[in-house]
Amino acid sequence: MSRLKQRFDSLAEAGRTALVPYLTAGDPHPDATVGFMHALVEAGADVIEVGVPFSDPMADGPVIQAACERALAHGTSLRGVLEMVAQFRQQDTETPVVLMGYLNPIDRFGLEDFAARAREVGVDGVLIVDMTAEEAPEIMPSLRAAELDAVCLVAPTTGENRLASVCANADGFIYYVSFKGVTGAASLDVSSIGANIERIRRFSELPVAVGFGVSTPQNAADVARVADAVVVGSALVRCVADLGNDLDATRDALRATLGAMRTAIDEQDTQAREARRA
Repeated sequence: MSRLKQRFDSLAEAGRTALVPYLTAGDPHPDATVGFMHALVEAGADVIEVGVPFSDPMADGPVIQAACERALAHGTSLRGVLEMVAQFRQQDTETPVVLMGYLNPIDRFGLEDFAARAREVGVDGVLIVDMTAEEAPEIMPSLRAAELDAVCLVAPTTGENRLASVCANADGFIYYVSFKGVTGAASLDVSSIGANIERIRRFSELPVAVGFGVSTPQNAADVARVADAVVVGSALVRCVADLGNDLDATRDALRATLGAMRTAIDEQDTQAREARRA
């Protein structure tokens, strides 16, 4: 059983919503990332999503685009990101790690070589943002052969036929993009999110995580009412951008930002459990 499945199963049994923070690897410097990952676990992260910096991050807003530029300026590569995961695993063998990125760096690395190395260093899942449903049958077998969960994206505009295809190929969890747009935008319609999650659940029993637009504790609590997991990205990447190379201050800010969301989610989960018992 994969670490992702173990984690989501244990959370579901406890009636808790997963909290999944995102960081761009190598921002502001490659030496900082592993310490940031540990700080997020200390603040209540259930799964960590590590962004592989790319020169053309089409799904990301300006905050994460700038983070990718900073990371690339310091020479961060896919191979380097895998080494960061290996370092993280020296102290943490339990927290699932998902790599999020684009197909080009994986192609350059070599799909089978990447999958084997990712598994070796302790990666649990891979989310390839620009992998289409048509490309999935060519890519998924290599990931599955290495026992990596292939996490897939679903958007509000995904039609029924494509939704069925995406869900059939997915492993680990489904990542639902909460609105049409890029990361870091400020609009969340929880009723619409809930309706689309129910649509996804007609095609898959996998947990559904919601990302894009979760920037406050209230956002996180609202999403926790309808989703199995809450993904937080730009709010954390902004902490890194604002504090620059003061690593102690950045770790404190990451703990505080994510910790406030953890508290809000836990309070929402407690209310939901009490309502079910009433």
